[in-house]
Amino acid sequence: PEAFKTERNYSTSIYFLLTSDNFSAFHKINQEEVWHFYDGSPLLLYTISPSGELTEIKIGRDLENGEVPQYVVPRNYWFAAKAIQQNAFSFVGCTVAPGFDFTDFTLAKREFLIKKYPQHKKIIEEFTR
Repeated sequence: PEAFKTERNYSTSIYFLLTSDNFSAFHKINQEEVWHFYDGSPLLLYTISPSGELTEIKIGRDLENGEVPQYVVPRNYWFAAKAIQQNAFSFVGCTVAPGFDFTDFTLAKREFLIKKYPQHKKIIEEFTR
């Protein structure tokens, strides 16, 4: 697509295991990213919109308890994730279109994000390195 600076695939997908002793730190990309739940512990996904709205989404298979099997993170939203259960893992996948390229990726710097969204300092400290 013309909006991007490099050639890329139309779509890319990955799957990975997120263990409960780790987390996916706040980051953002220039396109939507679809998170898919496959197995293990449900996942908590946090997003911060450009205007500063914090959202918590439970991704899993227990629909009756508010979990969703997939979720679309809007482009340019900061997002982070962790497994809900202790001593467990979340097996998830992510699909990005147009395809992911590291030139689209920004890992959050703790100080920058806290300065921009001071109302979310606690969650930012928990999900940045």
